[in-house]
Amino acid sequence: MTTTTRIRQSQRKNKNQLLIFWDKNKVEIIPPIVGILGFLIVWQFISMTGLIKLPPPSSLWTDDRTRTLLMYPFYDRGGLDKGLFWQTLASLGRVAQGYSLAAIVGISVGILVGTQPLINKALDPLFQFLRMVAPLAWVPIALVALQQNQPAAIFVIFITAVWPILINTTEGVKQIPQDYINVQQVLQLSNRKFFFKILLPSALPYIFTGLRIAIGLAWLAIIAAEIVMSGIVGIGFFIWDAYQQNYISEIILAVVYIGAVGLLLDRGIAYLQKVIAPGE
Repeated sequence: MTTTTRIRQSQRKNKNQLLIFWDKNKVEIIPPIVGILGFLIVWQFISMTGLIKLPPPSSLWTDDRTRTLLMYPFYDRGGLDKGLFWQTLASLGRVAQGYSLAAIVGISVGILVGTQPLINKALDPLFQFLRMVAPLAWVPIALVALQQNQPAAIFVIFITAVWPILINTTEGVKQIPQDYINVQQVLQLSNRKFFFKILLPSALPYIFTGLRIAIGLAWLAIIAAEIVMSGIVGIGFFIWDAYQQNYISEIILAVVYIGAVGLLLDRGIAYLQKVIAPGE
């Protein structure tokens, strides 16, 4: 009897917590849900009327192949025949390597360029020129230089993601108030203390802006690179292979995965910023 009472009390408590959460966040939750449902309804209607050739969103469930992919994302039959979880994970692994390298190089070089006006003047035209090159344009160059798909894909991610990090870091360092620099001179702070106490905290908002932009570009770059680089496990090659075989519903499902993962990556960097620089 006592156990039953405790279970009921626990259920009531959980229900009350859900109601409290709903009351606090319903204004933030309802509009996105309505917007997404409205988009899907419009898409379903114009597909069924033949205004566009794309299959409707309901095909993600009605199509046998897509339903299998949706229900069994973890299957692995070896080679390239893997579920979307493994395809996405392979792409994320490449993004993690290229993005980490871009963050290290971008922040380091950005701080150097931001603190040295002469170096900034010398390198800024080169940086602005290179950042305008589209990710796909780097693919053949990377393949010729590196001769292998995996390092070439990582290079494409790096060269795409490094510029927003580098440029935003440089701008953040250049925006440090002159009063802060005067404090260093008056107190005769060492370079190490100046870096950790003044430079880095002041530039952090700019650095995180670059990191958030770069993670989106890195995710876009790996999709583009994998479409071109055939024969590797990854969500980009999965899309290209589905297109070659005219499995349009599979492409739509993969696009859903891409959008969801991209959103999670962006929110992850935003959360990291709140943890590291909560006041910004």
